Amino acid sequence: MKKLVKEYTHFRKNYNFKSLPLEKNENGIFFQGELVEDENHKVGESEKFINIGYNFKNSKSRVLSNLYPLSFTFRGKKVKSIEGVLQGSKYQDKRIQNLILKYSGLDAYHTRACNTDDYWGDNMLLYWQGKKMERDGEEYQLFLDELYVSALSNPIYKRALLATSDKYLLHHIGKENTNETVLTRGEFEYRLNTLREFVKKK
Repeated sequence: MKKLVKEYTHFRKNYNFKSLPLEKNENGIFFQGELVEDENHKVGESEKFINIGYNFKNSKSRVLSNLYPLSFTFRGKKVKSIEGVLQGSKYQDKRIQNLILKYSGLDAYHTRACNTDDYWGDNMLLYWQGKKMERDGEEYQLFLDELYVSALSNPIYKRALLATSDKYLLHHIGKENTNETVLTRGEFEYRLNTLREFVKKK
C-alpha cells in the first residue's frame, strides 16, 4: 500500500490537472455550458460531467460520494466510508475518532455536530490517532492521498471510478474555503480526477 500511495502522490503532483470553473447566472449554475443546478433540480450526469453527490439518483454519483457505505482498511483501521475518516479527523480524542470511523452516509456527516465546542477550524488542526496535522499542510494532503488510494482496495469503488470514462468528476456543492471544510471542492475534484487517471495507467 505504501508503494502505491507514493506512486499516486507522484502522479498527482505531476499530472496536468485543470480545475474547471462553474458559471452562475439568473438561470442557474452551469458547467461548460451545461446545466448543473436550477430552481427545479440538480443534475447528476451530463455529456461532459458526473456530479458527485450522495443524494443523486445517478448510481455513479452516489457510489463515488464520500458518504457512500464503503468498507475498507485505512492505516490498520477498518472503516465504513471515506466520510467517516474525514469527519473523524476533526477529533484529537482517539476514542471518539474510532467511533466515527464506523459511520457512513449522512450518519457520518452529522457526527460533525459533536465538534461545536472544540471546532477544528478555530486552530486549523486535524488529527489521526492523536497526532496533529495542519489543515493547510503537506502532511494532510498526503493523508488524503493515502485515504483515497486505500478506498481503491474496495472493488466497488474502483469499478465505479473507472465507469465514469473521461467525464469531468464534479462536486458543485463543495465549499471553497479550507477553514470551512476538511475537503474543498477543488481538493476533491483534483483528487478524484487524478485518481481515475492513475488507475487507468496501472
